[in-house]
Amino acid sequence: MDVSESASVSTGIANRYATAIFELANESKKLKPLESDLDALGVLLAENGEFADLIYSPVYTREEQGASVGAIAKKMKLSPAVANALSLMASKRRLFVLPHLINALRAMIADAKGEVTADITSAKALTKAQSEKLAKVLKGTVGKDVKINATVDDALIGGLVIKVGSQMIDSSVASKLAALQNSMKEVG
Repeated sequence: MDVSESASVSTGIANRYATAIFELANESKKLKPLESDLDALGVLLAENGEFADLIYSPVYTREEQGASVGAIAKKMKLSPAVANALSLMASKRRLFVLPHLINALRAMIADAKGEVTADITSAKALTKAQSEKLAKVLKGTVGKDVKINATVDDALIGGLVIKVGSQMIDSSVASKLAALQNSMKEVG
């Protein structure tokens, strides 16, 4: 099995769990708490190496993963749908799909709200006014409300890299310098 097959399997498993969780939350009109749970889990995954070890490591038993995830869900005050899903995933040894699950659920929530997420990478942090203006311009382009997910990368030197769905606009100084360098290599 190559890497693309394992990623596809993980995405498939995550999508099944995400669909079940989304439908439960949507039927009970609890998409807002679900969104908060996803944000909290995303931060925990990004900032806590021990949690990442817990979900990826085969060293932990199902029981250890289940007990740990149950305690974490209780401490974080996650909604019952998310807490139960995490416990079920631990019992089935499926916690490794959690990042895919979070992404799939975010996409489902955004679709239900008529939103699209734009990943913006800039050389310096965007001000609130810049983010709002960019969201407005992107809304005019894509025809949906745009939620901005902004990150900073000093290596860009200046400009922006904008990703909306499968489209990408790279107006960074770094990419323009790389293009110039490539064209100069072709001449010489």
